[in-house]
Amino acid sequence: MFDLTLLYKAPEVNPVNRKARSIPGLNPVNLYGRVFFFSWFGFLIAFWSWYAFPPLLYVTIARDLSLTPNDIANSNIIALTATLLVRLVAGPACDRFGPRWTFAGCLLAGAIPTALAGAVYSASGLMALRFFVGILGGSFVPCQVWSTGFFDKNVVGTANALTGGFGNAGGGITYFLMPAIFDSLVANQGLTPHVAWRVTFIVPFICITVTAIAMLVLCPDTPTGKWSQRHLAVQQNLASHGISGAVVDVPGELTDKATTGTDSPSDSSETKLGFEAVEPKQVGSFAHEAQIGEQQMLDTARGEVVVKPTFREALAVIFSPQTLVLGGGYFCSFGGELAINSILGSYYQKNFPTLGQTGSGNWAAMFGLLNVVFRPLGGVVSDLIYPHVGLWGKKMWIHGVAVITGAFLIAIGISNPHDQNTMFGLVAGMAFFLEAGNGANFGLVPHVHPHANGIVSGVTGASGNLGGIVFAIIFRYNHRDYAKVFWIIGIMTIAINLSLSWIRPIPKGQIGGR
Repeated sequence: MFDLTLLYKAPEVNPVNRKARSIPGLNPVNLYGRVFFFSWFGFLIAFWSWYAFPPLLYVTIARDLSLTPNDIANSNIIALTATLLVRLVAGPACDRFGPRWTFAGCLLAGAIPTALAGAVYSASGLMALRFFVGILGGSFVPCQVWSTGFFDKNVVGTANALTGGFGNAGGGITYFLMPAIFDSLVANQGLTPHVAWRVTFIVPFICITVTAIAMLVLCPDTPTGKWSQRHLAVQQNLASHGISGAVVDVPGELTDKATTGTDSPSDSSETKLGFEAVEPKQVGSFAHEAQIGEQQMLDTARGEVVVKPTFREALAVIFSPQTLVLGGGYFCSFGGELAINSILGSYYQKNFPTLGQTGSGNWAAMFGLLNVVFRPLGGVVSDLIYPHVGLWGKKMWIHGVAVITGAFLIAIGISNPHDQNTMFGLVAGMAFFLEAGNGANFGLVPHVHPHANGIVSGVTGASGNLGGIVFAIIFRYNHRDYAKVFWIIGIMTIAINLSLSWIRPIPKGQIGGR
């Protein structure tokens, strides 16, 4: 039976890395609740601004800037391309500088072009601006790395799914907020459409800036303090529990090699943190600490402390089969979500012309808003099955929901519904499994190369954007034949996931992450 008090009381923590073993999501005063809030809220604000153009793009902005359908499609692709590049950089940046600073940096860098939206007067200007606004999409990587750094393995799938799901809801909220702000400026402030859509973008700029500053002022890098001192904190926590040895590498190897507690500094080219055992009287009960064995503490210290990557070490992680599985799964799930989110309002307008810009936008918003429930559900199920069927269960959950997603996409594409109930019902069913797949993917990410979590998260997140680009290009060259592209994406989703289903969930012999 779920204990509701876990939603607000101080969580039990891992004695080595101080990660929480529950999520106090209703208690922003608590350290873990506060980081949880800024993780999802920061990404929600970023996603809102990142996708602030599509709700107004197909009618108001297109008319004002005299855009062609190809101009609109190209701007969608360019926005995703920028995010792909930023996510690839954000992963290693999280490992080197910490996720909090990387997160705030992405927000502030994306806030500037958001405020400059009013300076756009041509199709080329729109494409250039959307490229730089695309920086905001890269904030997903530090969002997930930061969440992973504060929540332990038993709940990290749920924590990542909740922060990602609530954040992804920004893609739905933008379809409500941007037309509403625009309509208000026209109706209540007397602005012309030419001016009103430009002023509308000042609202997300203010929200992004305030959120980024608050994040830096109110939250820490890690549960143990500064990012630069995370290795020292682990050393001290182990020593306080009477465990001796030199087990924590600085900066460390990113390859999965077993290490023994008796290794000396001369055994490796890396500098190791060594420490002495303390007296038994100092070992024992600490407030809110989980009780785990000595070997589990050592494995956590050796395998789950994020290290600064070298280029050679990063390549080994990036091209491992396990990273390929995560990237392939996210290519289909989040890539499909991004591409569909960009055209869904237009698809509804095509099949149901009476809805208009605001009506079709409201229905399209539901697709993104369902992330609030469906993406977290994917992570929750991942955590629930983990104690019973292990990491293979988490992996099969990813592929299972992907195959069902593909079936829904094919059904939408073949039937191309012109009945609203049928269309909205099929899209909701597809959204359930598609968005659950996003949560399921990042339920497994923390287990794969946990000492290089930033790189794995960055590559996985970037793969989602690559999928969005590929699917957006397919939409572009099929013009307004949206139904055809739906079934194409469905076939690709099923084929990719079945081809990856045989790969082990984590590398053989990996320390930590189990």
